[in-house]
Amino acid sequence: MKRIISIFAAAAACAAIAASCSSSPKSNVKVDAELPSAAETDSVSYLIGINFGSFIKGYNFGDDLNFAEIKKGMMDFINAEGNQRDPEFNKQFKINPMDMNRLFNDFLSKRNEYEAAVNKAEGEKFMQENKMKEGVVSTDSGLQYIIEEAGNEVKPGPKDTVFVQYTGTLLDGTVFDESDKEKDPVRFTLNRVIKGWTEGLQYVGEGGKIQLFVPDSLAYGARRTGNIGPNSTLLFDIEVVKVGKVPAEEEKEVAKR
Repeated sequence: MKRIISIFAAAAACAAIAASCSSSPKSNVKVDAELPSAAETDSVSYLIGINFGSFIKGYNFGDDLNFAEIKKGMMDFINAEGNQRDPEFNKQFKINPMDMNRLFNDFLSKRNEYEAAVNKAEGEKFMQENKMKEGVVSTDSGLQYIIEEAGNEVKPGPKDTVFVQYTGTLLDGTVFDESDKEKDPVRFTLNRVIKGWTEGLQYVGEGGKIQLFVPDSLAYGARRTGNIGPNSTLLFDIEVVKVGKVPAEEEKEVAKR
């Protein structure tokens, strides 16, 4: 809520600056101070636009929003008369700003419920069709995988560390995460990653390559994570560069806990 208000306050400030710079000062008194230049105003305006963009992108709004209404609401607020602390102030708007939190959360909830249902259905359809393809192995958990290169006999256990190069994509081909292939492989502990990785990487040895087809139940479930929507099925191409085995003594200590 505070973040939303701060963005609208920034927009109001931008408009006020633009208005002051586009008109002559009301006072004829000579002073050494100067108003911001047009270029400075443009820079601030642009940065406030970035702030808006960051907010919109952060909530994955995309094309959901009506930008004409955003502009109208912003200008209505800027042109509103009176003091914000006045109980009558909010009556100037077609929607009471005090309802922002409720309406905003309702909007997000409905959008997420719809997206979750679509992702669930699309994921189930994909997994059903994918398991019929040549080379695809299905496990009891619902995980599917293809071993491209088996690697050596050193396979990670559920508590071991793996050093990997990987690419993660959504069903539409969008890359949501990947390692930098020009740098050292990324280190993960298998009991601290999604269930699909914990299970899947135990099927391939050091130096091996595997494709994982991870249903939402073995990924992030109904939780939205960055660019990953709720109930998303995830696809991974993974190369296990190195396996770091947990010492036997440490394995015993973990087992005792």
